[in-house]
Amino acid sequence: MKNWPNNRWLNEVVAGLIGYLTTVYIVVVNSAILSDAGINREDAMIATILASTVGCILVGLWAKVPIIIIPGMGVNALFAYSIVQQYDFTYEQGLGVVVVASLIFLITAITPLGEMFKKAIPDALKHGITIGLGLFLVLIGLENGGLIVSGDYSIISLGDFSSPYVVVSLLCLLVGVILFVKNVPANFLFTMIIGTLIAYMFGVLDTEPTTITAESIANFMVFPAFDHILGLTFWIAVLPLAIVLIFESMGLLHGQLDMVNRHDAFHKANKSSAVAATFSGFFGTSPTIPAAETAAVIAAKAKTGLTSIVIGVMFLGTFFLIPYISLIPANAISPILIIVGVLMMQNIKHIKVDDLTEAFPTFLIMFMIPFTYSIADGMAFGFIAYPIVKIVAGRKDEVTPLLIIISSLFLLEFLIKGFI
Repeated sequence: MKNWPNNRWLNEVVAGLIGYLTTVYIVVVNSAILSDAGINREDAMIATILASTVGCILVGLWAKVPIIIIPGMGVNALFAYSIVQQYDFTYEQGLGVVVVASLIFLITAITPLGEMFKKAIPDALKHGITIGLGLFLVLIGLENGGLIVSGDYSIISLGDFSSPYVVVSLLCLLVGVILFVKNVPANFLFTMIIGTLIAYMFGVLDTEPTTITAESIANFMVFPAFDHILGLTFWIAVLPLAIVLIFESMGLLHGQLDMVNRHDAFHKANKSSAVAATFSGFFGTSPTIPAAETAAVIAAKAKTGLTSIVIGVMFLGTFFLIPYISLIPANAISPILIIVGVLMMQNIKHIKVDDLTEAFPTFLIMFMIPFTYSIADGMAFGFIAYPIVKIVAGRKDEVTPLLIIISSLFLLEFLIKGFI
């Protein structure tokens, strides 16, 4: 018993190392997605590192629980492809949306509004959003790997499987799936390393490393812009992002804190998540959320916030690795997008297929997100349909006033788009 405190500290540090190795892939994957929104990939890496560092240390110090806070998969796609590209915002204007949506998230975390939102939005719509985001990530992963291509009239067709690039993508996907199903520790990290080696052997790797210095890090500045805050389009973009942030954070934290029997820390952890998401906008990245990989550190018997602090410090050290991780090609990143997307699609088991008033709006969201190539539009279809089918079926008591308001806002979005 005399050595227990030392052993406890050592265990927390080891769990932190495991957590870092399990999630460091986000620096590469998130920067690849953000670069599609118009930011330099190296700047996106810096932004991701800063947001992950602050998020992990904040939740460790404030909530004192072993939670990993990093930019969310699916949320980054919502930011890059719906908020910035669909609404034709600059990257800085997109960050303005992130800040405001995160502040709304923060308000719900520190007031009773959080519970009101939780009760107002039916589980069917929540599951539809998660599944739709998963399908969207799979679509992006397949496209980035060249396994499918968009043809005329947006028809999806198979890529050129005789191309070395596509062959490498297939091999990387095979490696990624094998490592994941074998439950190899830090499997995403090893997928990227092995994938990069495969790309090098096939001659499709850009071997020019990124040069980054302490000066370039010190001079890194990407500030959110709010010059469009009075426009309706700005608030139309804020709505889906705020909804996703609120429910992803609440859902993930409830499950993770249940694993360590620390439900008493929920409110502090949720506030930490909201503050970290707000900081993300000022750091220059899409919002952070509690990472699903937190399960790995809990499985390593992490109990305290020291684990999160260790992970945050290790993320800060990732600056020294940027010249090397910038070499990782899209082929080695696409398997991670596909696998994460498939994992998110597991929520399909919660759909009540025998109740069409629940299933129909859910299916609308999950299919319309990838089909319209817009997360916001896909969400709108489901949110508008839900109260309509419930009222027509004579079950209007299952529709809350807050849900009616949110659905009306989504309907207003469609009407505005029709006249713009």
